[in-house]
Formats: sequence, structure tokens, C-alpha cells
Amino acid sequence: MARDSILASKLVLNKCKGIFEGVSSLVDVGGGVGTMAKGITEAFPHMDCTVFELPHVVSDLQGCKNLKYVAGDMFQGVPPAEAILLKWMLHNWSDEDCVKILKRCKQAIMSKGQQKAGKVIIIDMVRENLNGHEGSIETQLFFDLQMMVEAGGMERNEKEWAKLFFDAGFLNYKIHPVLGTRALIELYP
Repeated sequence: MARDSILASKLVLNKCKGIFEGVSSLVDVGGGVGTMAKGITEAFPHMDCTVFELPHVVSDLQGCKNLKYVAGDMFQGVPPAEAILLKWMLHNWSDEDCVKILKRCKQAIMSKGQQKAGKVIIIDMVRENLNGHEGSIETQLFFDLQMMVEAGGMERNEKEWAKLFFDAGFLNYKIHPVLGTRALIELYP
């Protein structure tokens, strides 16, 4: 996943840089060893980034000036920040668990002390976002089947994503289909 994250961070920051501009703090939930967060901090040195991951993943990792590692459980709570990043996370979970995770993320971007409500940034597959390109549809269906079998999750289409967002109490979202079979989604309270 780290190699995939290197490529993804370059693509996201190249094609969607404006989504991160003006953001002063970001928490990468389930960010592994911080590959994506490192790419973001290099592109935006003013931004404070936190990788929020399970204790056994981050216990031996060292942060730097604007990157730190925090151990925890996203089902219990997410550290407050102006933006929360969920990269290839939600497709691993059932709808019920996704709503729980999204509610925790919403609490984190609306915490006391924040000057304004922030946003959740999701990088994940949105099925059928390529207007019927046959190879992409086959890839999407393969990943959907893989998520169902291996993780109990699924790949979702826009209608299914929207239901999760609204069930978690979000009011607005915007999908940017800029990453092939994957998309970047901005989610607002």
C-alpha cells in the first residue's frame, strides 16, 4: 500500500491541489506509516498533519516538524482537525460501520476551538464514474467482489455513497472523478 500511496499522493496533489490549499490541519485516519501525509506536508509545509492509526502500526514511528503519529481507534474518536482524510478506508467496512466512522470524523471537524467547520476528504472508488469504459467497469466489479469477500465491505456508486454521507449527518458532498477508477470526494457538514 505504501507504493500505491506514493503514486496516489502525487496524483492527488497534482490534480486536486486546490482542495488542500488553505487547510491548516489534517488528520489521515488509517494512514499507515504516513506515506500520503508525508506527501501532503511536503507540498504544504504550513499544514500540521497527523497520522491516526492503530497503536501497533505507529508505536515505533517518529514524526517531524509538521507530521506526527497518534495511536487510537477511529470507532472511539478522531483527533480534531480542519480536514480529515480517509484514503481507501471506507470500502473495507459495512455501511453501518462507515456511518459510525463518518460520524466520528464529523465530530472531529466540528470540535470546539475550530474557527469553522472543516471537511472530510475521501479517496476511494466510486463505481460507474467513468461513463461506461468497459475495462474500468470490470476493474470496479473485481474490487467490489474482493472487498465483499475479504473485508466485508464494498465498492459503492454515488447513490450508495450519498446515503452513507446523509445518514452520518453530512449535508453536502462533491465528487472529483480524477483518479481513474478512484475519485476524491469532499464532504461537508
